[in-house]
Amino acid sequence: MSVGAIVLAAGASRRLGEPKQLLQFHGETLLARAIRTAAEAGAMPVLAVLGAHAERIRQSIDFAPATQVINRAWEQGIASSIQAGLRTMEELAPLASGALLMTCDQPHLTVLHLQTLIRFFLDHDGARIIASSYAGIVGTPAVFPASTYPGLYALNGDKGARSLLAECTPSIIPVPFERGEIDIDLPADRVLLE
Repeated sequence: MSVGAIVLAAGASRRLGEPKQLLQFHGETLLARAIRTAAEAGAMPVLAVLGAHAERIRQSIDFAPATQVINRAWEQGIASSIQAGLRTMEELAPLASGALLMTCDQPHLTVLHLQTLIRFFLDHDGARIIASSYAGIVGTPAVFPASTYPGLYALNGDKGARSLLAECTPSIIPVPFERGEIDIDLPADRVLLE
């Protein structure tokens, strides 16, 4: 059994005013950090879904060991990025048991947390959704079994994985993610990276 990672990094960061993918945290861009964390946790393959600012991001980051996925429909919302990543993962790793969905703007994400999500997923034979829990919710990063892919493909617009998690609550195993609620969306959030 294996788990592939899909790093969602296609958004335009309009509220922030610059590509959050390229913000620095501890000497790394947020996107490079997310890619490295997923790879070191053992996810394979690791896919980085790009859209807005794709060329600028591609010129600024060494994507090894990730595969770039360009979502040309990124303006349709996060659902299109999830689906672009899933399609590519199913092509590259058709036998993968699950998909680890994650964003690049949670600076406190650790290799250990992702390893724990993947281990719980494998310990439950790939039959349960394993989701991060923080601030009273369950959210990403989360590992989705292949059996849930139809639900992910049915998402549209800016409905992300959290809406599917809300529908699947009984089959979710939550894993605490300390400071998981901290993400970078607004200019004032830059202070969180210092």
